[in-house]
Amino acid sequence: MTLKSRITDDMKAALRAKEAARLSTIRLLMAAIKQREVDERKEMTDADVLAIIDKMVKQRKDSIAQFDAGNRKDLADAERAEIVVLQNYLPQQLGDAEIDAAITAAVAQAGATGPAAIGKIMALLKPQLAGRADMSVVSAKVKAKLSIS
Repeated sequence: MTLKSRITDDMKAALRAKEAARLSTIRLLMAAIKQREVDERKEMTDADVLAIIDKMVKQRKDSIAQFDAGNRKDLADAERAEIVVLQNYLPQQLGDAEIDAAITAAVAQAGATGPAAIGKIMALLKPQLAGRADMSVVSAKVKAKLSIS
C-alpha cells in the first residue's frame, strides 16, 4: 500500500468517525499532494509525499513559534495537533547516535576536512535522512563536527 493510498484511507476513516480536526489536517495534506501532482504533472511517489509532509511539519513548527511569541496559545495548540496527525505518516525518527554515525560516514566518504565541505556533506545526507531527522539539527551537527575537525 502506498503512502498516498494510506492517507486516503485514513481520510475516509476520519470522515466516518466524525473526527473534524484530524479530517481537516488530512484534507490539507491531500490538497498539498494534489497541488504538487498538478504542478509537476506526475504521480507522487512515497518519497515525494514524505517531502511534502516534512515541509508541512516544518511550516507548522514555524507557525507555533510565531503564535507563541504573539501569545496565541489557542492557535499554537491547533498547530501542535496538526503536527501529531502529520507525524503519523513520517518514518520513525532517528536518534542522536544514528545521526552522528551517518554524519561521520558522510564526512569520511566526502573526505571533508573543513567548513567548506558542508554543502557536499549535506547533499550526501539529505537523501538518507530526509523525513527521518530534522535537517536543521543535522546541519548544525555537521557544522560543529567540521569546525572541530
